[in-house]
Amino acid sequence: MQAVDVMTPDVATVTPETSVEDVARIFLRRHISAVPVVDDNGVLQGIVSEGDLMRRTENDTERRPSWWLHMITGPAERAREFVLSHGHHARDVMTRKVVTIPEDMPVSQVAELLETHRIKRVPVVRDGKVVGIVSRANLLQGLAALKAPGEQHLGDRQIRESLAGALAQDLPSVGNFVSYVVRDGKVQLWGGVLTESEKTAVRVAAEGIAGVQEVEDNVTVLPNALQITGGM
Repeated sequence: MQAVDVMTPDVATVTPETSVEDVARIFLRRHISAVPVVDDNGVLQGIVSEGDLMRRTENDTERRPSWWLHMITGPAERAREFVLSHGHHARDVMTRKVVTIPEDMPVSQVAELLETHRIKRVPVVRDGKVVGIVSRANLLQGLAALKAPGEQHLGDRQIRESLAGALAQDLPSVGNFVSYVVRDGKVQLWGGVLTESEKTAVRVAAEGIAGVQEVEDNVTVLPNALQITGGM
């Protein structure tokens, strides 16, 4: 699945000259929290988010730093704070360095990008022009649209082979201490692990195999004494 499969194509945009009041109205009317800023040719110039409009002099929410913070902040930073709280147009408050993605980026990479940059949405561009936007909500919608694993029907042997591969690749430290039986799509897990998180991870790995109808988790978290004495 790629960005184009989950993005919102009907993107509300504004120009650099759009007033901050109109930007706020668009947020409320469209039920969105950010809007790309584009020039007359549709080329992306920046993005304005709700956070950019939180500290405004009009509603007495502008940031008033204490005297000691004022002493350690540089003039450039203080000027930027002033523009954010007093600027009248999108060009004044927008973030200019915008993270963007192409239409064919896999959603796994989109999710990683959002997490790495700690952002909530990312514009999708083609030749510099905005063609969509992918938000965290879009990723959740894409996840919800996928078929549940139980809707696919793999044989028991295929399920077992898939589970063995998943444990070997993702959980090599516990794979040798967990055994499993697959019958009619039901997976029975047995064995012992060191932590509750490992026990949960094994169950999640089994549930994620296509065709699994049910997981019976009999894996035990070993007592500390057994771990110390090499009980595994």
